[in-house]
Amino acid sequence: MPIYEYACRACEHEFESLQKMNDPVLTDCPECKAAELVKKISAAGFRLKGGGWYETDFKSGGKKKNLAGDGGASSAPAASSSD
Repeated sequence: MPIYEYACRACEHEFESLQKMNDPVLTDCPECKAAELVKKISAAGFRLKGGGWYETDFKSGGKKKNLAGDGGASSAPAASSSD
């Protein structure tokens, strides 16, 4: 189940809520009881690991690093250096 972050526009209270994806969005603040909650947008708190997943985010160059640690084998060709 994902963790959603909420903030109240009335009292500025912020909190997290563990909810199912099909649960309705919360609207009432647990602190001030006002119907002023807004769902915040935040980064995902997980990282994909295992066979078949590649670390490509924020990388420069064309080489992919296999996070599964398969002995250095990769589907991407090795970059050649002509220095």
